This record gives sequence, C-alpha cells and structure tokens, in this order.
Amino acid sequence: VSQSRYQISTPVVSLSAFEDQEEAVLMMEKYDISELPVIDSARVLIGIVTFDDVMDIQEEEATEDFQKFGGMEALEKPYDATALISMVKKRAGWLILLFLGEMLTATALGYFEQELDKAVILSLFLPLIISSGGNSGTQAATLIVRALSINEISLKDWWFVLQREFLSGLLLGFILGCIGFLRIVLWSSATGIYGEHSIEIGLTIGTSLIGVVMWGTLSGSMLPLLMKKLGFDPATSSAPFVATLVDVTGIIIYFSAALWICTILGWHSRWFIGYRCTHRLYRDWE
Repeated sequence: VSQSRYQISTPVVSLSAFEDQEEAVLMMEKYDISELPVIDSARVLIGIVTFDDVMDIQEEEATEDFQKFGGMEALEKPYDATALISMVKKRAGWLILLFLGEMLTATALGYFEQELDKAVILSLFLPLIISSGGNSGTQAATLIVRALSINEISLKDWWFVLQREFLSGLLLGFILGCIGFLRIVLWSSATGIYGEHSIEIGLTIGTSLIGVVMWGTLSGSMLPLLMKKLGFDPATSSAPFVATLVDVTGIIIYFSAALWICTILGWHSRWFIGYRCTHRLYRDWE
C-alpha cells in the first residue's frame, strides 16, 4: 500500500483503514476501479490500495474459504511451507469433531436395532440413503457459501433461500426417489432378489430419498446463513460437517419412513419382519 498524508475534503470512493481487507475487493468490483484511497478516521489519506494488492487479497481469502469448507482450519503459510506438526494440528480438530458426530450414527442405528434384526434388507440401502442426503447438503452449502462471499445474497434473503431450496430439495428428492423405486422394482422382477415385497421396499426407499434429500438441501443452505448470523465465517459450515449432520438425521428419516409406510399400509406383521424376503435374498447370494 502506497503511503501519503493528504486530507480528503470532497466525497470520493474510499476505504477506511479499519475495514476488513475483503471490503477492498468488494468496492473495486462494485465501482470498477483499479486504485482505492485508504483514509483514517479524520479522512486523512494514508495510502492507496492498487489492483495488484486486491488480487493478492482475493487469492488469500479464496484459499482460506476453500480450506475451511474442506473441514479444517485455514493454513497460515503455503502448503509446501507448512510444518507437518502444524498441518496435523490444523486438520485434527475438525476430524475429531466430525468423528464424534459420526458416532451419533451408531446411536441412531442402535435405536432401530430391533427393526434391523427383523428386516436386515433395510440395511442394504442405508449407504445409498445417507450418501444422497450428504451430497445434496454439500451442493446446497457450496452454492450458499459462494453466493454470500460475492454478495449475491445476504442474511435478509434467508426466507427466499429457504423457499427456493425447499422446492429444489423436493424436486431433486423426487427424481432420485423415482430412480430408486424403479431400480428396485425392475431389478427384482428380473432377478427376484427382493422377493414378493419389492413394491413395498421401493416405496420405502423412494419416500426416504425425498425426505433425506430435502433435509440435506435445507440443512446445507441454512447452516452458512446461521453461521454468518452468529458472527462466524460461513465457510465454517463445511461440506464434511453438513454430511455428518445429514448422515445422523438421514438414518432417523429412513427408518421412520419405513415404520410409517408399514403402519399406514398394514404391512408391519408380514413385511417389516421381512423373514421371507430377507431369507430369499440371502439364499440368492449363497
């Protein structure tokens, strides 16, 4: 930053010395200028920020956001200059937190232990369900974090974002749910692997996908806004954090949907126990 000492008496586009460095990037983009005067509280010119300075700032901020969104603390030095111990420290904290969060999936599975014992076939689709929710949540979080960083949206747009992502999640979940339902029904008709209750299983998977994808999309879109509201960097709502959250809740949504469908359609005694279907599945594998 160039140094000088002049008092500015006429209104001009300027940057306060107490502003965050990201503000310089935003002001240059807004006014399409290559140099920006920097003033103190008395409106005395103390320097000039040039386009080259802003490009360095933008690269630094983008790198920091990428690293945070990947589920780690931002590195203070370039990758090749960061010591191994420092690298481990930056990454270990989030990994430990995410690991503890993923342990809740075991708790959720334990809650549905009896249902799993009765219908082991439901566990075969568990990775499909939770990964779909995590993927949709990661997509939404990426879009919102980027939109916030370049001022496409702000906190006041939360209701617009909520409505938009609700509809997006509903449509995306419906698409995946239809694909899942058709895959199960068609594959079962060709191989008989899911027995006589392939329709019921397909409905469970399809319904669960709609719920999990909707929840993942809403979680991924709202978490960055919540982080910003609380004064944190929106990039802190990282993709691994969103995926972990959706993994735990996805299990609950999945088995709750299975219980609900069985109860509504009256299949609890003859399908959810699922001995014939599960027995046939294992017999085909053997």
